[in-house]
Amino acid sequence: MAHLRKGERGGATGRPPDRARVEGASFVAVGCFAIIGLLALVAMVSGTPFVFPSLGPTAFLVLFMPGAESARPWHCILGHLVGLLCGYGALVVTGLAHTGPVGEVGVTAARVVAAALAMAATGALLILLRVVHPPAGATTLIVALGIVTRPFHLVVIEVAVVILVVVAAAIRRLAGIRAAQDQAAP
Repeated sequence: MAHLRKGERGGATGRPPDRARVEGASFVAVGCFAIIGLLALVAMVSGTPFVFPSLGPTAFLVLFMPGAESARPWHCILGHLVGLLCGYGALVVTGLAHTGPVGEVGVTAARVVAAALAMAATGALLILLRVVHPPAGATTLIVALGIVTRPFHLVVIEVAVVILVVVAAAIRRLAGIRAAQDQAAP
């Protein structure tokens, strides 16, 4: 697991994976299973969207590349918040806040504008706020496409991100993997 501590990544060579790679893959597999499993269980019990697609890449980032800037807790939490707000703002601006998801009502010109506007605003704000977190782009589209739009559910999604960040830090600590952000405030 030394490569996780140093942030090293090897390329595809056709050789069998070395021990460090197998350990890293095992760590990420177990960690992702624990985090997403926990959030999916909470979703099942509560009937709320505690698990959603952009949590997958966030979990991967915070477990496999804990030293990456985009994996910092503040980046994860604020990045998804920006995505949620921009996605919902795009729905309001286009008059789609109370319209069904794109899978049910189809793609309209207003939906195209909402998706493009949400992603443009999210990307710009992530850069301006210096909290780049690519999975937030998926979060903003989940909202702009009408998949999750109820304000309460948007809060639930943000709480799920906070839980993910906390659980991932605990898993890394249990495994002896310390990222710089584990030692200092954001």
